Amino acid sequence: MFQDEARFGRINSVRRCWVRNKRPVVYSQIVREYTYVYNAVCPFDGSMDSMIIPCVNSEMMSIFLEEISKRRSDKHVIMFADQASWHTSDLVKIPENVSLLPITAYSPQLNPAENIWHELREKWFYNLYFDSLTDVESKLMEALSTLENDAERVKSNTSFDWIITPFSIAC
Repeated sequence: MFQDEARFGRINSVRRCWVRNKRPVVYSQIVREYTYVYNAVCPFDGSMDSMIIPCVNSEMMSIFLEEISKRRSDKHVIMFADQASWHTSDLVKIPENVSLLPITAYSPQLNPAENIWHELREKWFYNLYFDSLTDVESKLMEALSTLENDAERVKSNTSFDWIITPFSIAC
């Protein structure tokens, strides 16, 4: 699995849209309230596990890893993560059935989990105005549950050739 986290908040992104016979009105706001999503994807089968968490730190990373461990208790999970300080800290508690391995630093293009953020922002979070952080979290839950239940969509967004090809040759 490949792991990453992203920040979502009430600062919205306005972009072009098509509206027939009307001038589109899209409200813009700059409210600095955020929540975070921890996410892990498997590019081989398209499975995805995510959690909405209030901040990023070693404690939250430990909670996320524990949840992955429970959800996949019948497997040993090899999880690739970037080298953020909360991933490499000695304070991170790594469960028995999880191995945490680093991805090259400063290389987000190597992490297929990054594509999930593009998908979320492009399909669910453009031209929206949120009255509260609870509304942001509700939209996130809707979007994440849709993706978690659509393995083919996740697989098409995360199956990079350099990940999949070596294993298909070995088989």
